[in-house]
Parts: sequence; structure tokens; C-alpha cells
Amino acid sequence: MKKVILFLCQGLEEYEASVFTDAFGWTTTYGLEPIELVTVGLRPKVKCAWNFTIEPEYQLSEIDINDFDALAIPGGMSRSGFYEDAYDERLLSLIRDFDSKGKLIASVCVGALPIAKSGVLNGRNGTTYHLSKKRQTQMEEMGVNVIQAPIVIDKNIITSRSPSAAMDVAFNVVEMLTSTANLERIKEGMGFVEKTGV
Repeated sequence: MKKVILFLCQGLEEYEASVFTDAFGWTTTYGLEPIELVTVGLRPKVKCAWNFTIEPEYQLSEIDINDFDALAIPGGMSRSGFYEDAYDERLLSLIRDFDSKGKLIASVCVGALPIAKSGVLNGRNGTTYHLSKKRQTQMEEMGVNVIQAPIVIDKNIITSRSPSAAMDVAFNVVEMLTSTANLERIKEGMGFVEKTGV
């Protein structure tokens, strides 16, 4: 079974995290190939952008990163402290480790910024929040070729430009980690495609 770290930064947007929990959850109940999701953070409690407080299952120091096949990073709000954790060297080091091994790294919206800051997107394609020239300029200054598209996939790294792309990012992770058949099966179960002949 494939295992994914859902990295929960302070100030994350709840919806951007929930797409991964839902899509991967459906693989375990309706899918053909299950994906195990583990929530990981740098602190015992994470206050989200819209006032939820969540508790990661593990602190980063408590897991063996070699046990995981992919990393998912939801974006968040700077006013809620997102970059306190997003730019922490422990997360940046995790990103570099996963990229060096060709492991899948997926982000939603400004979740792309720590990927860029880690250096792994230098000279590669990516995107981030489309209504913030500031964030796009930051990525460019970190050496990223910023593409104006909802989702950009450059080898093992998925970036996206807004919360509206979040579900499709999660679906891409399911497909890339398992199979197209598994993705189509969970999309059917979740109601994203109509089942015919019933």
C-alpha cells in the first residue's frame, strides 16, 4: 500500500487539506488500490486559516520519512502564520529528500512556495496563486518558470494555482501513485462521474 504524508502547516486552508483526506479515504473503501494517509506537522496543534484547530497524528521527528511514497502540502494564509511552518528548514529538507528520490510531491495554491524555496523547482515549471503577483514573483525569484495554468506537473512535482484546483491535484496523486482505473473507480464512488448501466 502506498503511503502519503499530508503536511499540516500552521495557517493552512482546511479545504485544501480535506481533498487529500477524502480522495485517499475513498481509495480504502471503494477503490481498487488503497492509499494510506498520515497527517504530519511541526507542532502538536495547528490553527487553520478559518479557525479550525487540528492535531496532526505525528510530529515530523516521530516518523521515518523513508516509509512514505509521496508528500502533499496544502496552502494557507500568511495572516494565519502559514509561512512560519512552510519555510521551516525541517519541511524544506523533507522536500529535498523526497525530490532526490523521485518521490511525488503535490501542493495546492501557495503550498508551492515551500517547494520552490527548498530549491527543487529551480529551472523547472510550477505555478502558485493566480491572483497574487507577489507570490508568483517570489517563485520566479526562486528560479521557477511560472506557468499560468490551473495545475502544472513537472516530473514528480505537482503545483496548482488556487483552491479550485485542489480536488484535481488529489486526483492526480491517486492516479500517479496507483492507476487510472483506481482513480476512475473512486471518482465514480464520489459522484464525479456517472455510473452507466445501473
